[in-house]
Amino acid sequence: MRWTDVQDIAIELEEAHPDKDNVNLRYTDLHKWICELDGFDDDPAKSNEKILEAIQMAWIDERDD
Repeated sequence: MRWTDVQDIAIELEEAHPDKDNVNLRYTDLHKWICELDGFDDDPAKSNEKILEAIQMAWIDERDD
């Protein structure tokens, strides 16, 4: 997975962290959790707030489904 795989990352985050508060989180924690996901293989430095926000929104949507 890469930073652009927003939906895939959201699904993996929900599977890895189903009990985490995905609404009130720090982007530093979110960044760490993403980089720790199995199959995530992108440069950690290539993320930014816009990407992390998109992933967070997708994760919230994933949990609501």
